[in-house]
Amino acid sequence: MVLVYISSNNGIAKSVVETITYARKLSDDVVVITTGAASQDDLAQLGKYGASSVKVDRAILGGDSQQLSRLISSLALSLSADTVLFSHDVIGKAVAPRVSVQLKAGLVSGAIALPEENGSIKVNVFSGKAMGFVHVKSAVKIISLLPNSIPAELNGSNCPVEEINGDAGAALIKVISVKRPEGDIPLPEAELVVSAGRGMKGPENWGMIENLASALGAATACSRPVADIGWRPHHEHVGQTGVAIRPNLYIAIGISGAIQHLAGVNGSKVIVVVNTDSEAPFFKAADYGVIGDAFDVIPKLTEAVKKFKSLNN
Repeated sequence: MVLVYISSNNGIAKSVVETITYARKLSDDVVVITTGAASQDDLAQLGKYGASSVKVDRAILGGDSQQLSRLISSLALSLSADTVLFSHDVIGKAVAPRVSVQLKAGLVSGAIALPEENGSIKVNVFSGKAMGFVHVKSAVKIISLLPNSIPAELNGSNCPVEEINGDAGAALIKVISVKRPEGDIPLPEAELVVSAGRGMKGPENWGMIENLASALGAATACSRPVADIGWRPHHEHVGQTGVAIRPNLYIAIGISGAIQHLAGVNGSKVIVVVNTDSEAPFFKAADYGVIGDAFDVIPKLTEAVKKFKSLNN
């Protein structure tokens, strides 16, 4: 039996249904526990992705990772779960290790594939420069799944939703305010990302990046220097010290490709680099590269995308 924790405060995210799909491939019995504010109807629809049932504790706000870990560990023990699954996001990184200690269970952090025949699970190591295989020998295993590792699949119908009180104790952390990222497409959820760096020369030129992103239906991102000097908001900063992403397409414009930036984006399925410097390190990691001035290349690319879409609609 697999117990899946999801956060639903911001609705049912793409990473949520990916995690439930992964769980269903491990077991026919998948129980989802959430502490979010999602409606009964939205939670019931998780059954379409493989959930057998959903339990929701409205008394827990989800800001205290210790309180969450107590709730999840208690439920895992009462249900005799052999696997506890998280999305490898901010909450998963904070809670999964605590649950691992409380249940004395081995932890696979940042899984990117289903278990091999021998039970080992593939993960990224060395900031994505290599692959590792983790084998858990304990009776119970904890897994956090890296977003965009497997596609979500519809394979069921609505499931029952039960309101519970897990009695996980009082929260020791009080959330005073929450600042949510702006934009139509949350960066960690985006399958297409257009990113830019200091090669754009100033924030007044970012309209060109936004136009390309709009034409593609992509999210926008930036390098750390761009966020540090205030050209773009910090929630768009991708890299080792920012948001780590794994989109299907990552377009890097005017970014040299320092190792810290690559560490946050090298899980992308396809990387396209546009840079005037033919010696830019990013070209070594790119699937496709354009040596050229972004101010010439990007407007033409945007028009080509719009033309292609108009012909295929």
